[in-house]
Order: sequence, then C-alpha cells, then structure tokens
Amino acid sequence: MARLTQVLQPHPPGSPLRLTDAMATPPAGLPTKEKLEDALEDLRKRLQALQAALGAEAKRAVLVVFQGRDASGKDGAIRRVFGGLDPARCTVTSFKRPSLLELSHDYLWRVHQAIPVRGSIGVFNRSHYEDVIAVRIHRIAAEAVWRKRFGHINAFEAMLADESVVIRKFFLHISKEEQRQRLEERLSDPEKNWKFAAGDLEERTKWDEYSAAYEEVLERCSTDYAPWYLVPADRNKPRDLLVLEVLVRTLELMNPQFPPADPSVLALRGTIR
Repeated sequence: MARLTQVLQPHPPGSPLRLTDAMATPPAGLPTKEKLEDALEDLRKRLQALQAALGAEAKRAVLVVFQGRDASGKDGAIRRVFGGLDPARCTVTSFKRPSLLELSHDYLWRVHQAIPVRGSIGVFNRSHYEDVIAVRIHRIAAEAVWRKRFGHINAFEAMLADESVVIRKFFLHISKEEQRQRLEERLSDPEKNWKFAAGDLEERTKWDEYSAAYEEVLERCSTDYAPWYLVPADRNKPRDLLVLEVLVRTLELMNPQFPPADPSVLALRGTIR
C-alpha cells in the first residue's frame, strides 16, 4: 500500500488557534478501517529501516516530543509507534514531577540530560513544556516567570537543531467526551485501575485552562526548526498512523545513509577461514 503524503501539517509558526472537540476527530483521507492495519505495518517497517540507517550514519539525532491531556494516549502511541525499533538506538523518557536534585537546577537541566545521542531517536512522554503548562495551571510560578520560558524553550530547541537534533513535537488532542469515557474505563477495568488517580478529576475541571495553555504553546513554540503537530487523538489507530507518517516523512527527508566500508575492510572478502 502506498504511504500517506502530507495528511498532517505542522502548525504554522505564530498562528493563533482555538482548540475544539471537532479537531479531535480523524481527518478525511485516511485508509479505510480494513486497510488501516496494513498501512500502519508498512510505516513501521519503513521507520525501522530508516532508524537502522540513522544509527549507522551516527551524525544526527531525532527528538520526538509528546504532550497531551490525561488519557490522550501518549503511552499507547509511544508503544505502538516505537515498539518495533532497535532499543539500543531508541530511548523513551517520561517526565514526572521534578526530584529535589532536578529542582536544584534550572528547569531545562533534566531535559538536556535526556537529549538523544547522534544516531538515535529519543522520545519524550511529556517534556520541558510542562514548565509552561502545569506550572501555569497550578500557579507554581508567577506569570512573569513562566512567560519568559517561551523564549527560553525556542532558543533551547534552536540550539539543539544547530547541533544536528531534528525535532518533531506532537500534541495529542482528544475531546472532552472521549476523555470522560477513557477515565471511566480506567475505573471499570481492573487492569487499568492503576492508571487512575483521584487528582485526574480535579485536572478535568481545568479543561478550559489547559486549552488556553496548549493554544499558546502551539502559537508561540511551533517553529520551522521544531514544529508542533496537532494530532486528532479520539481514535487510536488513526492517531498512530498520523504520527508515523510524519516521522517517516521526516527521516526520508533527512535521508540517512549507511557509511561506505573502508577499502581495507573490503579487501578481506573471501579471506575468512
């Protein structure tokens, strides 16, 4: 099956937006339900091949950032998109509440420690954007403090791009009703109870505040060198397909190459006994 082309576009830099529930619905132009799994498998295989070339080349890295509301599917997307990759060249970092050590440094310190090395793919489950989202919603820092961080973050990502780190950022957007259903499922399914915390309900009451925070993040921090993609996430497989398509397209444009063998090495052909 032919891969998708240009289905999901990056959010235009500096462009304001208003998040709506309708934006959480998969877009037109995706494969039918019957062909969706085949398309996913094709893209996974292509991503695996590109990762192998990226690792052998060892000159550039790829950083993938996931943000989203509670139950938006960050864990599932990471598992299904990256689960088939070589774990030696793919790292996943989940950013929780900062430790005392992390709090004793600047807010980007712990993030910089997790940037992928050249030749690898690094995945962030939440990220440095919590310092302009959660910090904002929960009044952890004054507005005068967190507002400066938009500029810090853009400069940080520009530096990474200059150092051969290719950045792609995904906001997984779900509707309010879909989140309600997923939270109910976590309460009803014994195998998912552990995912639910009482604080999740309090967070849900701040829906509009989170919307405003994410709207500003996408407006101010989607750049040519580190674009944000708004991913409709009410349905899991279309969500994963859209993320995979962006990543495959990105790596194909990077065009990583296997390095040529040293002539002295090739001269050893047929000599092994």
